[in-house]
Amino acid sequence: MKLKLSAFLLAFTLTGSVFAQQNDPDVESPVIKKQKEELEATLVAVNQKLALSEKTYREAQTKKVKYDTIGLGAWRAEMARFKEEKNGLTLAFIKQHPDYFTSLLALKDVIGALPKDVQSLEKTFAKLDKNIQQTATGVKTKAVLDKFDAVSIGRMAPGFSAPDTAGKTINLSDFRGKYVLLDFWASWCGPCREENPIVVKAYNTYKDRNFEILSVSLDQPGKHDAWLKAIHDDQLNWKHVSDLKFWKNDVAQLYSVMSIPQNFLIDPNGKIIAANLRGAELAKKLATLLPQSTQGK
Repeated sequence: MKLKLSAFLLAFTLTGSVFAQQNDPDVESPVIKKQKEELEATLVAVNQKLALSEKTYREAQTKKVKYDTIGLGAWRAEMARFKEEKNGLTLAFIKQHPDYFTSLLALKDVIGALPKDVQSLEKTFAKLDKNIQQTATGVKTKAVLDKFDAVSIGRMAPGFSAPDTAGKTINLSDFRGKYVLLDFWASWCGPCREENPIVVKAYNTYKDRNFEILSVSLDQPGKHDAWLKAIHDDQLNWKHVSDLKFWKNDVAQLYSVMSIPQNFLIDPNGKIIAANLRGAELAKKLATLLPQSTQGK
């Protein structure tokens, strides 16, 4: 027994911990519950704003005969402001409590489906206590951050090959030398279909100015016809690829896509220069990169 204990202590001394990954603490324990209550108290006001905004918009839509997108842009902008406010308060809480397991859970919420500033979030994670970082959730969170970092703004866009609507292989490298919008969507995705007219307008405006679109569909197995019909109905007259694997789509996993619609704008050198350009933001960004004077060059 003494020999085993000595070996245990030696391992701890040499490595700083016995295991690289520790089990998560009991989230139902009084300590963790108290931490959660502290966080909830910090966020109560902004959560009320988010809930009221959601309720008001949904109620307005149910009063209409047919769902439409009137007010959608303004509502999204309002929700984005409230979410930004919530993220700011959450990050301040994490900074004040680096030894809380709840801070790690809160950081996961801030990361979300497409973090804006991965490098900053990585720094926030690094400031958490080592014991928190080394929990099972901590190890998974670091892995997620690493994947997001690989497709963050400023990184080279990961290359890939995928079949188009006719089964022909399309490579991302085929678009080198042009600005390309890598657009993730699906025929079954309502918000994607709502966004498509905006993307079509941008394409028609800038397609002769060194701009292309490559759409990646997350349609389901056996839904090839639905995919083609949506392309035709929405007049998406550019290149399309899909392996019809739904959320297991190879390209979506490569780009850590967890929600759609989502997109990445890639420059002629293959570098990611923008992401998640929704609504008017897409045309605004393209206007700065491809002014009218470049047409025909």
